[in-house]
Amino acid sequence: MSTTMTVTDSSTPTPVETARPPYKVTGRRVLRSEWAKLWSLRSTWITLGLGLLFLIAFGVIAAAHYKSQLNSGQPLRPDDADATALSLSVFGTNFAQLALGVLGVLVTAGEYSTGMIRSTLAAVPRRLPVLWSKSAVFGVVALVVATLGVFVAFVITSGIVSGTPAALTLSDSGVVRSLLGAGLYLGLVGVIGTALGALLRSVAGGISVLVASLMLIPGLISLLPTSWQDDISPYLPSTAGESMFALTHDSTTLSPTAGLLVFLGWTALALAGAAYRLVRTDA
Repeated sequence: MSTTMTVTDSSTPTPVETARPPYKVTGRRVLRSEWAKLWSLRSTWITLGLGLLFLIAFGVIAAAHYKSQLNSGQPLRPDDADATALSLSVFGTNFAQLALGVLGVLVTAGEYSTGMIRSTLAAVPRRLPVLWSKSAVFGVVALVVATLGVFVAFVITSGIVSGTPAALTLSDSGVVRSLLGAGLYLGLVGVIGTALGALLRSVAGGISVLVASLMLIPGLISLLPTSWQDDISPYLPSTAGESMFALTHDSTTLSPTAGLLVFLGWTALALAGAAYRLVRTDA
């Protein structure tokens, strides 16, 4: 405590305490702290750059491959027969979701591996604002990067396939909605990554569960009877997410609104598990 000295009439020094302004933990300050920590890591710049690269590069590669097939006169593969500029431009989402999801895991689990989480929770004793702030900050960053990536990929891709059966423009019905849905899906994948990192407190564990949820489990569902697949598959995280940015739908897929609600449910479930462990167990 800082003090100042005053002299009384008897010439005896008397310490006088100087009041310090009270320190208050506010949501705004926690958000600013998490924002600063996020951008102070080199892995943030590298991984976000990879996510953006995957979105644009793989979309362009898919469009170039489609155009080369048409020019060669060879019959299109079954997967390419119904391709559109939109489906080609979002081809990279399967790869970008790994980059953004893994970075989300690192945002939270990385602090547990370094021990920095103790300092974070000492500064914010109520704990839950830390989780909400980390999820919000990285979710918004992932959303912005992903949305930018899919729109850039679509503009380039639509130029490549112009004049082909796959040609589309931003003015066509459903295109802008689908591109925004793809960006939102990837942003929520980043939030799920932060939740898994806080829930499992392990970088390897969080990444493993993320990859299994988004890529492995959908493949294993194909081993089930067909009637079970039709009942379960649309509600898996990856399948529900894909319906958010699909241009067309059928009886076996969810509508964009239903897919968004289901994926929000998975996101809320992951955050609830992370919040419970954060409050109930020590760092």
